[in-house]
Amino acid sequence: MKTVLLSASVLACLLSLSATAANKAPPTIEDLWEIIQKQQAEIDALKNQQQNTAKQAAEADEKAEAAVVAIEESGSGSSAKSSWTDRTTIGGYGELHYNNINNDGIDDKNEIDFHRFVLFFGHEFTDRLRFFSEFELEHALAGDGKNGEVELEQAYIEYDIRDNLQTKGGLFLMPVGILNETHEPATFYGVERNDVENIIIPSTWWEAGGALNGYYENGISWDLALTSGLAIPTTGDNAFRVRSGRQKVSEAIANDFAYTGRLKYTGIPGLELAGTLNYQSDASQESGDGLDQGLLFETHAVYQNGPFQLRALYAGWDFDGSAVTAADADRQNGWYIEPSVRPWQSIGFYARYEDLDGARTRDKFKQWEIGANYWPYEDVVLKVDYRDRSVDTVDIAAKSVDFTAFDLGIGYQF
Repeated sequence: MKTVLLSASVLACLLSLSATAANKAPPTIEDLWEIIQKQQAEIDALKNQQQNTAKQAAEADEKAEAAVVAIEESGSGSSAKSSWTDRTTIGGYGELHYNNINNDGIDDKNEIDFHRFVLFFGHEFTDRLRFFSEFELEHALAGDGKNGEVELEQAYIEYDIRDNLQTKGGLFLMPVGILNETHEPATFYGVERNDVENIIIPSTWWEAGGALNGYYENGISWDLALTSGLAIPTTGDNAFRVRSGRQKVSEAIANDFAYTGRLKYTGIPGLELAGTLNYQSDASQESGDGLDQGLLFETHAVYQNGPFQLRALYAGWDFDGSAVTAADADRQNGWYIEPSVRPWQSIGFYARYEDLDGARTRDKFKQWEIGANYWPYEDVVLKVDYRDRSVDTVDIAAKSVDFTAFDLGIGYQF
């Protein structure tokens, strides 16, 4: 490099000398050296400027990369406002029912009811940490002497430990059955939800606690949960009725927790197979009352092949205790099978058969049901069905009577 610089300087000197040779005396050695020094200074200045520019560009690249990493790690957007709006979701669903029940005048019913109005609120704090909630008003009005209730059905924090492993804590739906976790009206047939997942599995069933779930590429997933439990009554008209034991996490008695585990397989397109166990050492939350431990076993299958679908589910409780055994309520179970066909995207038809053996006399019956769904839009549905129920034991005082019913409904989700 020094050789090149010296050659350039000498060349510049020679050019300068040739331009002035005719008028000036030949330059001295000192004059030549001064010219070379000036040229060297200019070259050094250009080199420093180039080095500074490269350094500034590298620093700018590092800052930009650090900013991108910080955004990815924190889950933040370009500004707090845009991040909040982008990462917060609002949704919901609702359904209006008309029921015309005929049981030969014993307890006929002809009514219309806005059964549920539900709002979802969710927020994603980061790509791995999020919040979800579900707020519901049942039967349009709530308060003293009113038919409805205001309920908080979900409110939990979920965290991704890794790509296929999650944990959550708070108030959440129990991982059991087909409808308990997914019960938006456009996702199932029938104006009313099936009775097995209402009486035996007390849907909608939520508890408070913590859960862990994992899933794999082969279609196998699992759930484990430690939560609050049921407090099933042992006296009165609803004695040993599972649905009456839901505490809904409202100052819930927590003497005995519940343990839940589910295994699910979805590795074949259109197929879902699952099984759930729920165990509670004292299903009434009170010792010495004749109702001790309770164990729920549930299994189901859902198979979809083109327009055809088949749903089948079995659920059964096994209770211990002298009082529940004496009441012949220590074994409560039920099952149903539901084939359906959806020949067009907007119309589907179904049939359902249910067989139940619950705690109360009127919860022991067999029922046939047929009907149709019409979807003018994928998230809006109109429903019609006909039900024919035959109870095992007719008991007018206990409202255990046969009936037929005609139902209409409209539902939506967003």
